[in-house]
Amino acid sequence: MILVILGTQDKEFTRLLKMVEDMIKEGLIKDKVIVQAGQTKYKSKYMGILDLIPNTKFNKLIKEADLVITHGGVGSIISALKQNKSVIAVPRLSKYSEHVNDHQLEIVEEFSKLGYIKSATNKKEFRKALKDIKEFKGTKYKSNNSKMIKLIEDFIDNI
Repeated sequence: MILVILGTQDKEFTRLLKMVEDMIKEGLIKDKVIVQAGQTKYKSKYMGILDLIPNTKFNKLIKEADLVITHGGVGSIISALKQNKSVIAVPRLSKYSEHVNDHQLEIVEEFSKLGYIKSATNKKEFRKALKDIKEFKGTKYKSNNSKMIKLIEDFIDNI
């Protein structure tokens, strides 16, 4: 099963769901797909879509997932990594009005650079990440709060 996490943002993130649905139609994704959509309104005959779900159910879905595809929220990424899941992260981008700025891009780039996840910002990169994730042996996640706090502080200082 693949779990897609869009978080709880007040802005929609249909771009990611369209990419996932396109990959299902192309046959690149054959697994059952469950989406935690939050505020994103999307209808699909290819994916099971849930709005907001309780934390216990959310954690259970992550545990059951073979792959987690997520927006660039730190909480979503870390929740999956703590359960040793393969992760593809697609950041919400301000140019598409998916967020107010591009902090998710910076977060995703950092996690990717450290070898924890695969990342994608567009359909071509997403397709490649899906193909590569089967062989991807990501760095085992180890909490490093001081480094993460520094990353967040540097981001805030540069706003």
